[in-house]
Amino acid sequence: MGIRDRLKSALGLGARTHLTVGVAAPAIDLPDASGRLWTLGELRGHPAVLYFYPKDDTPGCTKQACAFRDDYPTFERSGARLLGISTDGAGAHNAFARKFNLPFPLLVDAGGAMSERWGVTGSMGSRRVTFLLDRDGRVAQIWEPVSVDGHAAEVRAALARLG
Repeated sequence: MGIRDRLKSALGLGARTHLTVGVAAPAIDLPDASGRLWTLGELRGHPAVLYFYPKDDTPGCTKQACAFRDDYPTFERSGARLLGISTDGAGAHNAFARKFNLPFPLLVDAGGAMSERWGVTGSMGSRRVTFLLDRDGRVAQIWEPVSVDGHAAEVRAALARLG
């Protein structure tokens, strides 16, 4: 393996999740920044958007979170649940959410077990990958890699197609 391949591997570049469209979503059992536990069972009956991101309050992650924030009323009207997930702790999530007025929960994946379960582990914790789940908890769409520009609009359009 050459230096370029080792660097790409270390950064999680070119990596892909093992999940595919149509499979049952892996378990979710994480607290949000306020300590409330979220599970896959309580998402059932609603479409859900789970977006994994590397780090709170970094340029790309901020741009992505703020785009989801700006489109949040559309997500609410559709009945969808929107959850951001990273390996940052509750304190960082709380500060990030307050600073940018994020109206959706940020889940704390301390140790990265959920990122690993979902196949999105990267050098900074989680790679930037978004999953759309249908009402039955099945993967309806995967965005990987994610281009932050226009991503929230793509997810919103896919959610509308899901119905």
